Amino acid sequence: MKPVAIYLISDSIGETGEQVVHSILSQYSLEIDGIKKITHILTKEKLETIVEDIYQEEKAIVFYTLVQKELRYYLTNLPQKNNIFFIDILGNGLTAIEQATGLKSIEEPGIIRKMDQDYYNRIEAIEFSVRYDDGIDPRGILKADLVILGISRTSKTPLSMYLANKNIRVANIPLFPESEPPKEIYQISPTRIIGLTNTPEKLNTIRKERLKALGLPQNANYAEINRILEELKYADAIMKKIGCFIIDVSDNAIEETANLILDYIKKIDLFISSRA
Repeated sequence: MKPVAIYLISDSIGETGEQVVHSILSQYSLEIDGIKKITHILTKEKLETIVEDIYQEEKAIVFYTLVQKELRYYLTNLPQKNNIFFIDILGNGLTAIEQATGLKSIEEPGIIRKMDQDYYNRIEAIEFSVRYDDGIDPRGILKADLVILGISRTSKTPLSMYLANKNIRVANIPLFPESEPPKEIYQISPTRIIGLTNTPEKLNTIRKERLKALGLPQNANYAEINRILEELKYADAIMKKIGCFIIDVSDNAIEETANLILDYIKKIDLFISSRA
């Protein structure tokens, strides 16, 4: 017996439809000559041409995933021809939701793939920000969308993770007087750098709590006011030399500081690289 021709017509790349078709076909001992996938069909004219070709088959099953109502309507109302069957994979679901909710479909092809890509971009940004956290590898400065500078306990890491969840790849660099900052921070635009600062009193409190959590003496040099003032003065000089945007985080929650950064990015139209 001649194999049944199986077609899949999609307005995107056909991934969703192909999975459904394979699931359906797996329930039958059916001889087929593969699935003929026809993708990126966005106009009725193109669809009419495809249907003319399919009508030349002796026997065919045509699955389709089309979000545009006009295209689905055209296929649904085609004159019946022997042994040519059209199956709407998405239509019944879309119609049911519209009837139940009163909402209208946005009819945007490929939106699930865009959503999936957004998810993978976010995961990649998080992995990037972990890889280049706390100056582990200064080479990340040149690859990052954004670089955060600051002395210890100015919320560099939490901010990096928060922004990574917004698909922004962040490298953060600690500043302290005993070490010159990486040369790479002078090799990128100052608009891609954010400097963080805090008040000496707030840093004193935060650092004492940090020492306490680690089981260390709270009078260690790390939490001394004079040491903190020295670090702040050094960091301020570096940030002013770079000419970067500086944010005082002393009265801000992480979300508030992140929103200031996001607003700054929008204001200067900072280019955040797209990742395929």
